[in-house]
Amino acid sequence: MFTLINLSLDCESLEDFPSQHNLYFQVARSDLKMSNLDSDTQNLIPPATTHHHPPPPPPPEPAVKHPGPITSLILQPFQWLNMLSSELNPSFILGIFLIYGLSQGFSGSFFKVVTDYYWKDVQKVQPSKVQLFIGLYHIPWVMKPVWGLMTDVFPIMGYRRRPYFVIAGVVGVAAAATVAEGGVRLGVEAALWCLIAIAAGMAMADVTIDACIARNSIEFRELAPDMQSLCGVCSSAGALVGFATSGFFVHHLGPQIALGILAIPAASQILLGFVIYEKKTSHLHDLSTNKTQAIVNLGGALKGMYETIQFPQVWKPSLYMYLSLALSISTHEGQFYWYTNPKAGPAFSQELVGMVHAIGALASILGVLIYHKLFKDYSFRKLLFFAQLVYGLSGFLDLIFILRWNLALGLPDYLFVVMEECVSRVVSRVRWMPMIVLSTTLCPTGIEGTFFALLMSIDSFGSLSSKWGGAVILQVFHVTRTDFDNLWLVILIRNLLRIATLGFILLVPNVARLDVQNPCDILQAGRKSTDLETNDDSLQLLPLKEGVTL
Repeated sequence: MFTLINLSLDCESLEDFPSQHNLYFQVARSDLKMSNLDSDTQNLIPPATTHHHPPPPPPPEPAVKHPGPITSLILQPFQWLNMLSSELNPSFILGIFLIYGLSQGFSGSFFKVVTDYYWKDVQKVQPSKVQLFIGLYHIPWVMKPVWGLMTDVFPIMGYRRRPYFVIAGVVGVAAAATVAEGGVRLGVEAALWCLIAIAAGMAMADVTIDACIARNSIEFRELAPDMQSLCGVCSSAGALVGFATSGFFVHHLGPQIALGILAIPAASQILLGFVIYEKKTSHLHDLSTNKTQAIVNLGGALKGMYETIQFPQVWKPSLYMYLSLALSISTHEGQFYWYTNPKAGPAFSQELVGMVHAIGALASILGVLIYHKLFKDYSFRKLLFFAQLVYGLSGFLDLIFILRWNLALGLPDYLFVVMEECVSRVVSRVRWMPMIVLSTTLCPTGIEGTFFALLMSIDSFGSLSSKWGGAVILQVFHVTRTDFDNLWLVILIRNLLRIATLGFILLVPNVARLDVQNPCDILQAGRKSTDLETNDDSLQLLPLKEGVTL
């Protein structure tokens, strides 16, 4: 107390104090000095210590054995799959394996080789006509928006996805069993309808799993490339098995009986319909109310598709995707008839044809890995420009093969065709992957199944245009079962059209995958001229309350 008083007084005021007060001041100051001295003295004396035995050192931890580089490389795919399964639903991952691996990969490749031999050896059809038939196979794929509308708008027993896997599987099993009926050769028209039905089953299952992928790509945007990479790997692995076994089964069973094997992947679609996880959309009781609601949802979905496709950010890359496929006219049937011809071509055997395609499927897997590891973060325009350029230049390998210049270079036919197939598959996969990733990010929430199906139908329509364009060119230049004189000219035209596609590259957005805006985001930002924000329908057409969560 006295110390605080003394600190607030100056020297002049101390002289006016009575002597008694001065005495108090001196005593207080003396006490303060003694207190400071005692404090300093205590600071110089070390505190009393108690003697304890030091604790024993902890036992050394066992050395952590890190896996070697080869082991890490082997474990990496399994760790990647474990990550995807933990982030997404394991049954969804199973669906990708069954649909992309078994249905698309195996069935698509097996179907391709076996039907080529079926039309050539069983039905005795000209290559240009087979090109037209292959275009008809693509009609179910062009109809993907119809299947997408069905899965989005017309649930069955409260489920939007599961019943359509079952329906697709039943259609595929019935068609494959019919065309492969032993001892009975169907007419050309009946056989064509059966093969179209097999393609329809594959297309319907593809649309259904793609709807699940599109939803998850919106909710987990950072995993969109991973999901597409998984789809690409499964598809390529399935294609590897399909191509590798197709020649064997054609040789030992014949093309017609071999088509019956396609019933097995179709049956797996039925199984998937019962095991894949999906929440019920609602409990359906009032049939008339449900029909009314379905009509309302259908109208809303069509309106949402129409509004979304008008965005330049959507229709421009969609147009490029179509042009890049349509302008690359298909000459496959002309080449197939040539390299299996014993007089004009190298006369490849059925087993060799299957093995060449199988090696190409391995190269497709390599293409997926190259995209996933090196190119997935590049801007879409830059990546697609160089991919399309290399794709066009690689087509000249076919020209070298047809003109037999490879023999002048000292390269045997089988070695050169394997090299050409590998280059073509790697480039095609790197070119295809960014277009699929871009398509998944352009789907508005609520109609993602329908709209992704629309974008993929544009892809299928481009393939159909490519097949029919190739059929016209083969017919015009008179490439038949035995006449291949102008085949080199057809391939030259194809290569020049591939390179000409680069003139449309500005249609592709010059942004990376994480910078692409979803149509719903564009609406919310007010980037569309019409005021759609006030429309209750907007693009969130189907309620997400208990929507499909896969």
